[in-house]
Amino acid sequence: MATLPPGTLMQRAAAGLARRCALLLADRGGVYGARVLLLVGSGDNGGDTLYAGARLAGRGAAVSALLLNPGRAHAGGLAAFRAAGGRLVDRPPAVVDLVLDGIVGIGASGGLRETADQLAASLVRHCGRDGDRASVVAVDVPSGVAVDTGHVPLAASGRPNAVRADVTVTFGALKPALVVGPAAPLAGQVELVDIGLAPWLRGTPALRVTEWSDLVDWWPRLGAASEKYSRGVVGVATGSATYPGAAVLSVGGALAGPTGMVRYAGGARAEVLHQHPSVIATGRVADAGRVQAWVCGSGLGTGEEAAAELRAVLAAPVPVVLDADALTLLVDGSLADRLRKRDAPIVVTPHDREFTRLCGESPGTDRVAATLRLAAWMNAVVLLKGDRTVIGTPDGRAYVNPTGTPALATGGTGDVLAGLLGSLLAAGVPADRAAAMAAYLHGLAGREAARGGPVTAPDVADALRPVLARLGAAVGSAGPGRRDRPGK
Repeated sequence: MATLPPGTLMQRAAAGLARRCALLLADRGGVYGARVLLLVGSGDNGGDTLYAGARLAGRGAAVSALLLNPGRAHAGGLAAFRAAGGRLVDRPPAVVDLVLDGIVGIGASGGLRETADQLAASLVRHCGRDGDRASVVAVDVPSGVAVDTGHVPLAASGRPNAVRADVTVTFGALKPALVVGPAAPLAGQVELVDIGLAPWLRGTPALRVTEWSDLVDWWPRLGAASEKYSRGVVGVATGSATYPGAAVLSVGGALAGPTGMVRYAGGARAEVLHQHPSVIATGRVADAGRVQAWVCGSGLGTGEEAAAELRAVLAAPVPVVLDADALTLLVDGSLADRLRKRDAPIVVTPHDREFTRLCGESPGTDRVAATLRLAAWMNAVVLLKGDRTVIGTPDGRAYVNPTGTPALATGGTGDVLAGLLGSLLAAGVPADRAAAMAAYLHGLAGREAARGGPVTAPDVADALRPVLARLGAAVGSAGPGRRDRPGK
């Protein structure tokens, strides 16, 4: 701001905001004659909203502004709004095509105050010229969310004490609340407007958001000399006579990945071989042969035999994925020394209840900070499962997965995820990238499976095939890259 003429950043933000609003209105009969309502708080967020409203009024929209704190409205924005023909109102008009949520911005804390909360709750009742519900556009972030954590407080009625937007137009950089936690779904479709901050955005980001282009860059390439061993061999120590399905699902996830061979060790050999005849199956980890990574836990059980298998996996000098029952076996601390003595990477994949058992407390309102604390304590990469899965590393880096879907909230899908993750590790992908890639692809597979109706874990395993086919095509068109496992 010190290097630019006064108000430049706000004008850039307002221009981008007005443009996005105009595109929404184009689908509802056009900007001219559209009825637009601005919900305007104090400060710069309200200024962005007023300047954008002025631009829409200049294009023929009938724009009204409801000032929540008239004495603290942005003076320049208010003057521009009035000069463009905008009018101030004390209550929302009866007919509204588009609502701009400029109540509070990134400097706010806590939920919405009573008046703002009532306005937010009433937005679902506003309809436009076409009879459809008014579109809601949040300015920078939906008002009421905790910007740095993605937490959303609840009103007395139990509903979110925040605005639910159809579109959020954010400026300069994404904010954590737009990509993580219960706030992320409230943001709707997120559009980032470049206002020229890039040269000043230095240092470590609070979060890294995995993108399709990352997967294309990171996916192991095959070469003319590739063969099954050079592609990597993944060992899967999951399932039991009691829970054979966990073994079948985790092996299915592993087979979908980039490795050349899967070795299974456990009590569900017959079921695994029946479903996946290409797998090499044995009864124990000790008899499995050489692998480049292990997956352990799903359906393993928690008795002494299961604990012995987990100890054997941890003794192997290769990366490991610990899931489900393996996490339960870690809770009493008896294997802490084995974890600390390991040089090879560990990835743990808890859901919230497993996280609580490991840590003695729930992830709470800041899922990123909680994930990073557990990662540092365990010296492991932590994949905290959820609608917006968070991946944390021991050195303090965090990724968030944007492809999650509630359709994955069904038994066995985590087994598929663990198998796919183990395959990526065995192929030589670094643990943090492997976790980010597995979560991203697993989310896409969940969405693919949901197209056919209610989702089951076998559906997700099957859906990995078309998802990875698309990735393979993108990798092939991207040209040469890293081939096979490093050093192989």
